[in-house]
Amino acid sequence: MVLFTLLLLFFALFAFCKRLRAAIIILTVLLAWGLGSGWLARPLLHIAQRGYEDTMPPSFGPKNTIVLMGGGTDRRHGKLVPKSDSMPRIAAAARLYRQCRDTGASCRVILSGGDPQHHGQAEADNYAPYVLAQGVAPADLTRENKSLNTYQNAQNVAAILGNAHDTGLIVITSAYHMRRSVRAFEAFGYEPQPYVSDVRENRLTVLPRYRSLENSELALHELVGLARFHVWRWLHLY
Repeated sequence: MVLFTLLLLFFALFAFCKRLRAAIIILTVLLAWGLGSGWLARPLLHIAQRGYEDTMPPSFGPKNTIVLMGGGTDRRHGKLVPKSDSMPRIAAAARLYRQCRDTGASCRVILSGGDPQHHGQAEADNYAPYVLAQGVAPADLTRENKSLNTYQNAQNVAAILGNAHDTGLIVITSAYHMRRSVRAFEAFGYEPQPYVSDVRENRLTVLPRYRSLENSELALHELVGLARFHVWRWLHLY
């Protein structure tokens, strides 16, 4: 949506700034090439993931809550399945749960994600069979299936946990999404341990690639979302 908004902006400038049309066209082509070839996508992705390029093992306490942040769903062959970015998160949640149980500690998994894409099924409900298939006990699984954005993820999980701030809270998501996720939980008084499920890479090319455009969109979406979060906090709207 960020790239689409930029495209609309350039169309508006082209329509209303007739004397600058040549410059606008050149700037649009250069920007599109930079985003698609990685020369702009790569630094944007680096900024979005900065500080979370490595996966640090969490410290388990007597009571632990593992929160898996939703990453969307896709329709493939007529079936609704987790997006590709969500599969590493699902695997990481199940892996941490098994490691946590091996220590003898109390462990629970919360799947957090509603249906922001309006696909007809919440992310939490869609991911649940995959998590259960990888060893998470049904009694230790909670579905938070109403949230539509990162702030609501944290808000609704906080409502489930209540005042249990002594619980070790581990947040699982992709590197590019981690900073905003951590900030959201901090807004509710938690000190979450970040666990990065995957880190995106972007190589430089001469010709534009869809992968670079996708990385550009993800990075810009996160950076804009983080800026909006801080503005909303400053305005006491969050």
